[in-house]
Amino acid sequence: MKSAKNILQPEHQPLKTAVLVLDECNTLSFAAAVDPMRAANRLAGRAAFDWDYVSATNEPPMLTSGLTVPSFPLARLQGCELLIVLAGFQLARHATPSLLAGLRRIAATGATIAGIDGGPWLMAEAGLLDGHPATNHWEDLENFASRFPEVDVRNDRFTVSDGRLTSGGATPAIEMMLHIISARHGAGFAARVAGLFLYDGPAAEPRPQSRLGGHKHNALTAKANALMEAALDEPLPLSALAETLGTSPRSLQQQFRLRLNTTPQDHYLQLRLAEARRLVTDTDLPLMEVAIATGFTSQSSFARAFRTAHGTSARDLRQEQARPTAH
Repeated sequence: MKSAKNILQPEHQPLKTAVLVLDECNTLSFAAAVDPMRAANRLAGRAAFDWDYVSATNEPPMLTSGLTVPSFPLARLQGCELLIVLAGFQLARHATPSLLAGLRRIAATGATIAGIDGGPWLMAEAGLLDGHPATNHWEDLENFASRFPEVDVRNDRFTVSDGRLTSGGATPAIEMMLHIISARHGAGFAARVAGLFLYDGPAAEPRPQSRLGGHKHNALTAKANALMEAALDEPLPLSALAETLGTSPRSLQQQFRLRLNTTPQDHYLQLRLAEARRLVTDTDLPLMEVAIATGFTSQSSFARAFRTAHGTSARDLRQEQARPTAH
């Protein structure tokens, strides 16, 4: 195996990139990977990036929006400096022996491998993230950590390691691509690329992923949010949150009101109910277990809160999700 070339250093030559697109990849994740490269080329007036689209099979992949991406099979890819793996749903189906072997083959040439959304899962299945820090979408982070104990799993928006980059979703993927652009062409140039998308840039401090987005967080509310997300089943009282964060309950209340126009208690409740909705639609857990997993002590209090937040009952939502859609 060749040693990985460091692509995160000043370089005038175009970065030879391959974008591996899997069926049911999110359209926004696809754009987040590709459009920063296009914009960089436009601003530079030359090819800062030179990329091709590759697929897992001979068939062109279809995005979640129904768009298909003209591409050629990964088996025909001779080499690249950066391979970006874009995946969304049906990861177990995509993780075929041939695909995993293809990822290992490209990695063995010394190429940097990057994964977006479900891409890190496929990288980990291929053994390419063992010993590396990595992230994945927050919905799958717990399963990801359990499935791949050799990976240093982090609840970060994106991670950077030797020859490996991972992003939890589309917006962090923009940040990841801007990180590459900044390393190769300077922070000022990367800021101009960000400006084309009216993107204000990442926070001064790295932020963890959040179920509710959280672009308005400051350092204190972001840390509080992380504590809340780690204790959805046994909600922490406001006093315990404040003590852990080294502040007062009053100050924490003020910061949530100032930054997010809500209270810590309501923000916590919305996190729990967002997770409850995910468990209702994405798992077969009995509704009482969903209630317990999201910190509700009774089925009735869970039912009232769920209906208020989502406009329907948990049972009706699950039945609706299970109903086949007409085409």
